[in-house]
Amino acid sequence: MRPSTNIAAVAAAITLCILIASCQSRAPASGPDRSALSTMERVAVGANSCWFKSGDAAFSAYRLAPELNSFSGRPRILVVHKNSPEGRPLLVVQAEGDPARLQAFGPMMSEPVSTRIASDVTRWSGGGKTCR
Repeated sequence: MRPSTNIAAVAAAITLCILIASCQSRAPASGPDRSALSTMERVAVGANSCWFKSGDAAFSAYRLAPELNSFSGRPRILVVHKNSPEGRPLLVVQAEGDPARLQAFGPMMSEPVSTRIASDVTRWSGGGKTCR
């Protein structure tokens, strides 16, 4: 075999390998974006539709105050009294990092509704869209 024939055979083999590799299917995405902002956006949408817009009695005295644009890297949502939104928050749910680490705290986390808050927030942060 001449050297030019070897080079042509190697080039053909490389081309064939590239073509085969390009036909391979890609792995599916591994789920929702796990960044703090994306996680809190999902939680805010869930809380707004399931707790407030639905007329849920457990949240009827409150309103949602999202603070997703955070320079601290901790986007959050606040639940405040409906008639005094400038007052201290009764619930703070915030996330930090990628993947997001969630925290929920405030007076509402000492009430019976805290179990529901925790399960809802966990579901929504993982990509679930259902209300309880």
